[in-house]
Amino acid sequence: MQGNSPRRVVITGIGIVSSVGTSKETFWQNIKLEHCGIAPITRFDASNLPCRIAGEVKNYNGENYFDKRLVQRTSLFTQFAMLAAEEAWKDAKLDTFVFNDVDRCGVLLGNGIGGLEVDDESHFKLYDRGASKIPAMTIPKMIANEAAGNVSMMLGIRGSAHTVVTACASGTDAVGFALDRIRCGRADVMLAGGTESTITEYGIAGFCQLKALSTNFNDMPHKASRPFDKDREGFVMSEGAGVMILEELEHAQRRGAMIYAELAGYGATADAYHLTAPSPDGEGAVRAIRQALNDAGLKPEDVDYINAHGTSTPANDPAETAAIKTAFSGYAYKLAVSSTKGMTGHALGAAGGIEAVITALAVKEDFLPATINLDEPDAACDLDYVPNKGRNAPVRAALSMSLGFGGHNSIIAVKKYVP
Repeated sequence: MQGNSPRRVVITGIGIVSSVGTSKETFWQNIKLEHCGIAPITRFDASNLPCRIAGEVKNYNGENYFDKRLVQRTSLFTQFAMLAAEEAWKDAKLDTFVFNDVDRCGVLLGNGIGGLEVDDESHFKLYDRGASKIPAMTIPKMIANEAAGNVSMMLGIRGSAHTVVTACASGTDAVGFALDRIRCGRADVMLAGGTESTITEYGIAGFCQLKALSTNFNDMPHKASRPFDKDREGFVMSEGAGVMILEELEHAQRRGAMIYAELAGYGATADAYHLTAPSPDGEGAVRAIRQALNDAGLKPEDVDYINAHGTSTPANDPAETAAIKTAFSGYAYKLAVSSTKGMTGHALGAAGGIEAVITALAVKEDFLPATINLDEPDAACDLDYVPNKGRNAPVRAALSMSLGFGGHNSIIAVKKYVP
């Protein structure tokens, strides 16, 4: 699709579940206050693991939100998606809206791994007690598409209900695919974003074996995620869901919807380089940025802010910086670039959804979120990363970047809504 598509798409609802807040208002306030949601793991005994910290959704009990039977038959990533989706749906005032054509509204959610805690539990029962003791709902709770399916049933969304799995780019790709679905005329409203919950002993141990997680800050968890800093040494796993209501502009206008921002463009490429490491020069991300800008009808100098993938890993941060510098040339030094993962941690398949929410709110409120724990930048990371303190500034347009295992590069462009 081209940036001059006649079907403009706007953001009319937001829902969030995260380590720094479970509601749009709490989450955004904590982001603006540079609050860090990373803490010692409480969900299981992590004392024997190299990494003992994570960005858990604090004090979560599904029975505070859902019927006990629903909690028993759904995994955490599905529950997080349902909570965020319900908030976004009500935020957009779709809970009081009647669709004339039920096929014109759909769900598109990104997810990286699925119900990992269900997999853990069932494997223990299999090997300890035998195959007959595996819970009957193991497979339905575990598979990645069950979040989209449960959300569609909860809200009565009867159009398409799809799941995107592109590792840490999943949430961003889901938003991009939903944008395209509305633009091409297959839907008028899409609920889109990402969801993930993989803070299990299995999940933490697996990423530790990859040498991907931070292990030097177990005693100072709030300092562990430090994107672009010279002392970064790994990401901090988190969880949650970020969901937005995307709506064709005229449809939103007819029902008097409040509009946060316009979702204007999407780009996606593959590195074809390495399964777990980005191309050092960020070449794939450069192409994705250029696609997103072209799709949105934006020039590089129209962009004021980039919410970077910024994982706090040795490989990602300089490669992403290199990509921004190549794509934006000298203008890169006039951009504000930040990674909010210093506060939220890295929610894998949900990261793109959570960061799309942040990007939309940054555009709406003209606010640049901080990169916390940036005490001494890596010499290769020399842009304006909004160090340690967020600031008010005009944001005409912004990008949200996600880069995933498998070489996935996904970028969305959000711009201020102008009627």
